[in-house]
Amino acid sequence: MDKRKVLILGAAGRDFHNFNTFFRNNKNYEVVCFTATQIPGIETRKYPPALAGPLYPNGIPIYPEENFEKLIREKGITDVVFSYSDVSHPYVMHHASRAMAAGASYMLLGPNDTCVKSTKPLFSICATRTGAGKSPLSKLISKKFIEKGIKLAVIRHPMPYGNLEKQAVQRFATLSDLDKHDCTIEEREEYEGHIKNGAILYAGVDYEKILRAAEKEADIIMWDGGNNDFPFYVSDLKITVADALRAGHELSYFPGEVNFRMADIIIVSKASQNPQGAAEVEKNAKEANPSATTLRAEMEVTLPHDVRGKEVVVVEDGPTLTHGGMSYGAGLLAAKRAGAKIISPLKYAKGSIKTTFEHYPQTHEVLPAMGYGHAQMKELEDTINSMPVDIVISGTPMDIASVIKTNKKIVQVDYTYKYSDVEPVLKRIEALLKK
Repeated sequence: MDKRKVLILGAAGRDFHNFNTFFRNNKNYEVVCFTATQIPGIETRKYPPALAGPLYPNGIPIYPEENFEKLIREKGITDVVFSYSDVSHPYVMHHASRAMAAGASYMLLGPNDTCVKSTKPLFSICATRTGAGKSPLSKLISKKFIEKGIKLAVIRHPMPYGNLEKQAVQRFATLSDLDKHDCTIEEREEYEGHIKNGAILYAGVDYEKILRAAEKEADIIMWDGGNNDFPFYVSDLKITVADALRAGHELSYFPGEVNFRMADIIIVSKASQNPQGAAEVEKNAKEANPSATTLRAEMEVTLPHDVRGKEVVVVEDGPTLTHGGMSYGAGLLAAKRAGAKIISPLKYAKGSIKTTFEHYPQTHEVLPAMGYGHAQMKELEDTINSMPVDIVISGTPMDIASVIKTNKKIVQVDYTYKYSDVEPVLKRIEALLKK
C-alpha cells in the first residue's frame, strides 16, 4: 500500500506533538509538510532531522497556512491533520471544507493516539478558552505543593518559537534559565511564576523525552496546559477552568469542549463578574459532563500602588487578548477599580503591535504584551515609551521590566484565587500521592 501523504496544520505546539507521537515512526504515512499560523516568522523554518527521526533525514518544511489548498494539489496530499487550539467549531469545519474541496481527507487526532503515559502520578490543568484563569490556578497549586515539601515538576504546553533542535527538552529551575533559553514574553508569562514558587519546570518540543526527564526528579507531575488544548499526557486527574465571562464557549470552541467533557473537576472562574454566565456554565456542565465536580472560584485582584487620577497605560497578557478574544484582563479591572485615567495605546502603536490592533480591534483600551521575539519586544518597548503616561499598569503574570527598558514606573497587578475556593482541588490532587 502506498504511503498516505500528510499535511499538518499547526501553530508550533500541538502540531509537533501530533507528529512525534503518531506519525514520526509510522511507515503508513509520509508527513510532507507543516503549515503555520498565529506565530510570526515560524513559516521560514523547518522541523529538523534530529527531531523528525530516521524516516525524515532532510527534516520537514514549514509553510504559511494561507494557501494550504495549493499545497494539497501540488504535493498530492491525501490527509490534512488539524493540530492547533482555541478556535471556534465553525473555524475547524471551514478548514475541513477547504481541505476536502481540494481533494484531501481531514483528521483530528485524539487523546488515545497522542497522550503519553507517565510512571508517576500526573494531573492536568486545562481550560475552555485562553485567558479563562488556568495559569493563576496552576501557579497557586505549585506554590502550595512546594511549601508542603512535595517534589513537583511542572510541564508546560509548548511555545517553541526559536531553534527547535535546541528547544527539544528545556529545564527551568532559576530565573536566569529564562535568559539562557532566550525566552519570549509569552514563555516568561507562563514560566516565571512557577520558577519563583520553587518548582522545576519543563517545556520544549519532544514531550515524551521531557516527561521521562521530569519523572527522575518529581513525586508528582503537573501538566500546565496552554490555550484550550487538551493534555499531552494521560491524566490521573483532569481539571478544567471555564470562564463565566464567555459562557457558552465551553461548548462552541475547539478543543476546549474536549476538556470540558472529560474533566473530573470543572472550575467556573470570574463568576462574580457575570453570575448569569456562571449559572449557564454550570448548567452546561451538568448536561455535558454530569459526573464532574463543579466549583466556583474567585480571583483576588490587587494593585499595590495609588494610581487614582493618574494617566496610565494598561499592559495585558497577549494571548488572552488575541486568540483568546478578550478585550481586557486583570490589569484593566484593577486600574478602573483604582480610579486611574486610562490612556488608549492605539495611536502610539509601533510595527507589529499596530498590526495586532488591526487584527484584534476589541483590544483598543489596553496594550497586548506581544513579544514573540526580540524585534517585537522592541516594538512593545517603543510603544510604551512613546505614550504620554507616567505609570504602566502590568496585568501580565511576568516582570515586563526584565525585557523592556522604560523610564516609566511599572506597577504589577497581583491576581490569584482565593485559597478556600480551590482547597478541594488541592486535596483531590494530594490523594493521588497517597494512592
